[in-house]
Amino acid sequence: MTPPATPPGASPGTTPPAAPAETCRPIFVLGCPRSGTTLLQQMLHSHRRIAFPSETRFVHVAYERRHEFGDLEREENRRALAEWITGGKDTKFAVLGLDAAEVVEEIVHGPPTLGSALAAVFRRYARAHGKPRWGDKRPSYFRRVPMLQRMFPDAQFVHLVRDGRDAVSSLMRMPWFEGDLHAAALTWREAVDTGRRLAARLGPDTFYEFRYEDLVAEPEEELAKLCAFLGEEYDPAMTEAYRHARRTVPSERRWHLRTHEAPNTRNVGAWRERMEAGEADLVEHVLAGRLRHHGYELAGAARPAAAQLAKFHRLAAHRWRWRHTQAALDRLAQAREPNPVASRLTGPVR
Repeated sequence: MTPPATPPGASPGTTPPAAPAETCRPIFVLGCPRSGTTLLQQMLHSHRRIAFPSETRFVHVAYERRHEFGDLEREENRRALAEWITGGKDTKFAVLGLDAAEVVEEIVHGPPTLGSALAAVFRRYARAHGKPRWGDKRPSYFRRVPMLQRMFPDAQFVHLVRDGRDAVSSLMRMPWFEGDLHAAALTWREAVDTGRRLAARLGPDTFYEFRYEDLVAEPEEELAKLCAFLGEEYDPAMTEAYRHARRTVPSERRWHLRTHEAPNTRNVGAWRERMEAGEADLVEHVLAGRLRHHGYELAGAARPAAAQLAKFHRLAAHRWRWRHTQAALDRLAQAREPNPVASRLTGPVR
């Protein structure tokens, strides 16, 4: 397989240094949807020191709704937040398998910040699994790293990149994806562009990027390098994550059934069978430079029709405006926060 254009660390020509031994920094996995983040989540959870649940979906919603809970110095407000996390219709707290009442009390008697309340949940999950460290995974976190850094300033971020043509062709097959081919291609482009900016801004101690294709082709080697970045010893159980996935990933989630198998390269390059010629031409054309940057060989796509390119660029402009509007709104929201949001719960889980 063609190697990446740059090593998996943050800067060309450098290798990410190992974090300090026995670190307990939170870990966040992100990437374009259908890039293998669920597989990576299962692998990380199989490490003897790391607890990594399925997607909980309450972290970003809690942040967006933080003003509704008021001053967290007040016990009744911490209780309202805790009860929303454990019982709100917008959350997936149930996947953690924790006692809701116990979690509520831990949040109520914990530090009065949003990050602390969320950390308390993940720390309790880690404690239930006998592990000192926790993480969380959601592909769309690539859009929310500033939010995560505000709440967890010591966090580490892992970005998994997959060939954009495979990611797009897989995304288009998902029953939950509501966009079209242009939206899928743009999502991949946004993810890898964000990854490049984060690598430059955060540095090799905080941000790590590598490729799905390398992970499934050489899992031991790639996971050993990832563990070095995390400051952890490599655990061979990580390559047997399918044992855990078979117990925790429901069979009705057909799009995640590959996690029930040992790592393999069977779906690498599947876009050639999944996409029509015109679709493949469009995707490769609009992603060409970024594909090359990440070490993917181009197939030699024909130039798409002008109308298709125009549609893609209109959508890109629309999303650019939306992102900048949201960033401005969040800056205003930060000015009205009644409490700091950073977690005060750090160090190993006891």
